[in-house]
Amino acid sequence: MTATLPIPRGPLTDYLFAAWRQAPHQLSAPSVHCQDALVDEDLQLALYCCYELHYQGFSGIPEDWEWEPSLIAFRSELEREFEQQLRLALPDYWNIGADDVPAALWDLSKGGGFSLSEWLLEHGNRLHAEEFAIHRSGYQLKEADPHTWGIPRLNGRAKAAMVMIQSDEYGGGVATAMHSSLFADSMSALGLDPTYGGYLDRLPAVTLATTNLISMFGLRRRLRGALVGHLASFEMNSVGPMARYSAWLKSLGVPPEGRRFYDVHVEADEVHQYVAVNELVGGLLEAEPEQAGAVMFGARAVALVESTFAGHLVSAWKSDRSSLWTS
Repeated sequence: MTATLPIPRGPLTDYLFAAWRQAPHQLSAPSVHCQDALVDEDLQLALYCCYELHYQGFSGIPEDWEWEPSLIAFRSELEREFEQQLRLALPDYWNIGADDVPAALWDLSKGGGFSLSEWLLEHGNRLHAEEFAIHRSGYQLKEADPHTWGIPRLNGRAKAAMVMIQSDEYGGGVATAMHSSLFADSMSALGLDPTYGGYLDRLPAVTLATTNLISMFGLRRRLRGALVGHLASFEMNSVGPMARYSAWLKSLGVPPEGRRFYDVHVEADEVHQYVAVNELVGGLLEAEPEQAGAVMFGARAVALVESTFAGHLVSAWKSDRSSLWTS
């Protein structure tokens, strides 16, 4: 079942969604300019929906829109704005040597800043659990797909490592064990609708940006190093938070089937984190040492968008407001 188009949030999505309801044609889309791409509702929703044409698409939208040249040009403008602001916010590491990347990644994984999982374990309630699951549904219901774009862009050890990691993400070929399926089970256990794209209208820009980042890295070959850094960061920063999320949900009375998604990640990512650093990153940099700065850019970019996401959630919840998007 494909998702339906969400409600527009500005001139970009208003124009885009109206155009998509017609047969594919040359676009004359509005100019793309914003103050902060990371929190711009119109830009992030437009970008997310452009990317969605490469995943499951939208109900009633002609599939030939996927590769309409003027739409790809428009998407490129959205990406350019997003990427440019990320690079301005993350200017360091471009001169790092390939041999120094593993240690830098481990240092980055130690964090030391605010931990959303720790906050939720201490303060989180049932409403927070429901909203958190809704936020994560934009990515988790298609978990692994954005990173999988990277497989044909890699070779040798790096490719083999990514295939190993992604195979586990897809449940080793068992549909009910796919991590996306396990997350759907988690949503059901919380009384939420696990339908793919069912909550797109409720996801704010800071949430959409967390998924758009991976799609942007995955769909552009020149950003393959950033995609590898992003996936490595995911795997290296998973075990502790996933264990805390599981403990938190258990304390709320969520049954085992609602926590299995997190428990599986604790087990899998204990192995994946080393595969990611030693084989995925190591294999890429052995073949392409000039990708060292790109790997660190990807790892630091995920830290930035996740920090912004966490700050948004906790700020809303501390003020007794919903963290979800409302028009």
